[in-house]
Amino acid sequence: MPHRRILSLWFPRLGAERLIRQDASLESAPFAVAEDRGNMQLLAALSASASAAGLVRGQPLRDARAMCPELVTRLRNPQAEAAFLATLRRWVGKFSPWVAEEAPDALIVDLTGCAHLFGGEAALIGELSADCARLGLTVQAGIADTPGAAWALARFAGQPAPLARSGDAIDQEAYATRSRAAKRRHWEKGGPAPRAMAPENRAVPIAPQGQTRTAIAALPVAALRLEEETVAELTRLGLRRIEDLAGQPRAALGRRFGRALVQRLDQALGVEPEPISPAKPPMHFAVRLTLPDPIGLEDDILAAIDRLLPRLSEQLVAKGRGARRVRLECHRADHTMQWVEVGLARPTATPDRIRPLLAMKIADIDAGFGIDRVRLTAPVTEPLHTRQHKGHIEVAGEVSARAGANTAVDDLVGKLGARVGLEAITRLHPADSHIPEKATKVMAAAWSDPAEHWAPAPVPRPLLLWRPEPVGADDSPDLPLSFRWRRRSFETKAAAGPERIAPEWWLDEPDWRSGVRDYWRVTTESGETLWLYYAHGAGMSSGWFCQGAFA
Repeated sequence: MPHRRILSLWFPRLGAERLIRQDASLESAPFAVAEDRGNMQLLAALSASASAAGLVRGQPLRDARAMCPELVTRLRNPQAEAAFLATLRRWVGKFSPWVAEEAPDALIVDLTGCAHLFGGEAALIGELSADCARLGLTVQAGIADTPGAAWALARFAGQPAPLARSGDAIDQEAYATRSRAAKRRHWEKGGPAPRAMAPENRAVPIAPQGQTRTAIAALPVAALRLEEETVAELTRLGLRRIEDLAGQPRAALGRRFGRALVQRLDQALGVEPEPISPAKPPMHFAVRLTLPDPIGLEDDILAAIDRLLPRLSEQLVAKGRGARRVRLECHRADHTMQWVEVGLARPTATPDRIRPLLAMKIADIDAGFGIDRVRLTAPVTEPLHTRQHKGHIEVAGEVSARAGANTAVDDLVGKLGARVGLEAITRLHPADSHIPEKATKVMAAAWSDPAEHWAPAPVPRPLLLWRPEPVGADDSPDLPLSFRWRRRSFETKAAAGPERIAPEWWLDEPDWRSGVRDYWRVTTESGETLWLYYAHGAGMSSGWFCQGAFA
């Protein structure tokens, strides 16, 4: 088995160079990308001219403008940068099929068994750097046996190594070395770790195979991907380089700095494995039909759909997926495109369930000067599991019958959704609450199964419910013989009740601040059956209200 070789790619100017690629005028002046962090705006990415002006990443924007008044800035767009990094990941896939993203601006590549195809590791890095230069991107690379070591070499190799404490007084050194001694003294007294060398001034570091420990020994401890607080504390203790940590007892380091420090050190040295998880390529389900002559009739488009749907279904079945949305694209002869999209109540790969929905939408397509290409895609899919028949034959038959019934309902929901939208079709499900208006919950029919078990109510509940409306009657818990509601007078003919319902004390419901209610089912002389209640008025005014009506 070949020895593992890892390539780390760092794009230190990714955010700035992404915008420069879109607007070349930003390259003429110092340019930076700013982001909001807390109550401050900090520089997240810099162009080469901004770095030459003395600006650094993480610097407050107000300080940067004071140093460089001509600085041009743009706000950071993390989503756009993530999409751009994903594009670079797909491009780097030409060097190795095993590429993973390291947000927000790096990639990790497993080069095992791939470098010789490009003339060796150095030639591969040269070709990759040349491609990035043509793309207008700055890249720093490092190759080692472990991901941690490659990460460290890509960011910190080539910079001056931290100097060890000499123990001599500065006045004992030669006059020509005192300036350098002052800089060293700042590092020895716990100053910040040195920054990574500028991309323009560094060589490509490649750790020879099997010599990872030697290659990273002189690098600062910040190269181990540690937190800033940990790096600062190690520096104060005199542990400035990786070789200083490698010689320390693991147990003492773990007790003082936690498991994270020991783990990062072991990962960089190859003692503890660190797997690379490449991004899974997205599944695309699309078929197309190129026509020799443009078409414009609905029957011709239906014929094209009939030819494309079986092929799309085969792709879905092969991956065990079902389409939730299907898109029909009609590319016209004038290089424009008309499209329609339909949604399904349940994921399916059956052409007979998709075709009627598309047929309903064909009238919305304007053929123009003719359609010369038809394309079908399934942009939204879900896993489609086959049913497992368990138990006796009778039980399996019931499951099959129930599945067939649900298919018809799902097709109906899909057809209605093609007209009014799937979100407009809802169904009720039982909810765990004794409050009448909260006894059910509304769910989208396309994304929920029908409720199979409804617990019977202790007493009949009305079919129609509305917000409580005041009723003109005597303020007394006794059921009134006559009352007035909605500008009408009613006489009580029969009544059933009361049903006492208390509010949920653990929730603050504005409509239930009147306290305990006594509900009555009242049949009036005019034939209406209303649901009245008397609010006992806990801290509020009491009275009679109407909340529903029976069928």
